[in-house]
Amino acid sequence: MEHAPARSTGLVEDGPAAASPQGLIDSRALACIAVERTRMPMVVTDPRQADNPIVLANAAFLDMTGYGAEEVIGRNCRFLQGAETDAETVAEIGRAICDQRGATVEILNYRKDGTSFWNQLFLSPIHDDDGQLLYYFGSQLDVTQRRKAQELEAAEHRLLREIDHRAMNVLAIVEGVVRLTRADDAAQYAASVQARVQALSKAHVQLAAGGWRPMPLEQLIQAQAQPFGAERIVMSGPETALGPNIVQPVALVVHELLANAAAHGALACPEGLVLIDWRDDPDQNFLEVSWNEVGGPPPSRNPPGFGFKIISAIVERQLGGELSRRWQADGLNTALRFPRSGARAL
Repeated sequence: MEHAPARSTGLVEDGPAAASPQGLIDSRALACIAVERTRMPMVVTDPRQADNPIVLANAAFLDMTGYGAEEVIGRNCRFLQGAETDAETVAEIGRAICDQRGATVEILNYRKDGTSFWNQLFLSPIHDDDGQLLYYFGSQLDVTQRRKAQELEAAEHRLLREIDHRAMNVLAIVEGVVRLTRADDAAQYAASVQARVQALSKAHVQLAAGGWRPMPLEQLIQAQAQPFGAERIVMSGPETALGPNIVQPVALVVHELLANAAAHGALACPEGLVLIDWRDDPDQNFLEVSWNEVGGPPPSRNPPGFGFKIISAIVERQLGGELSRRWQADGLNTALRFPRSGARAL
């Protein structure tokens, strides 16, 4: 097998193994040549010297790190560490050296050009025949690609679990919609269920477009208000983002209130308005929403088709919140209070 021209890397000069007058091969020289010529990056350090410096670094190590031999020999291996190197892993290496024992760790190291790589380090002490520590032998393996594959696999696993969790949440909401929807005939029932599922679908599209990040409450309300006349919805409140896991339940609550206002409340009248105001609870964990309808007809206490059972179930059982309602002379006033994250099954 051919080899690239060798470089001087520390402990011995390149060349044939030294031989004794009897023609016996010097095993130490042979070992040094083997270390030098192997394709696995390797170093030897001398713990008997101050700061345990490198006294041998083979060509594979220099190629992996981008350093020249003159930049490596005489230095402690810590020059490979950088900003993201884990301190506990460094401490584990230090403890192994202090205890004169072997260790195997994966550590984030840095090349001369500043690029990082995951280094699987195998550390072994070398003792003489009397048990005295002479050197530390360290072999390295660049496992960056393996780590990336493992991280990708872990990320895919987390994604699948999250998708499963979200799907189960949506199915629970849909099951609740189907179970709690009431209508006098099949066509009306189908239309009611369809409208509610469409409200959930619209929220799902918004979440997907936003990368399933927290969604501003105002944005959620605006999307649900489009079919009912968004210009007649007046909103006020601080910038508030809802956790992704409660966006769809809250969207369904908003839809139900808007549908009721359009069928029986303020939005059923040409001059009617819906005033929505919200604020954070002082402990910052809860959101308080005030829903006021003005300019509408005197409300019935039991308006037909009003999905208040769905609203109550979502706010109180799924969101773990509180709900109250009052009928004013020209419209309904509803107060909602719920956590900004942490939905449960409906």
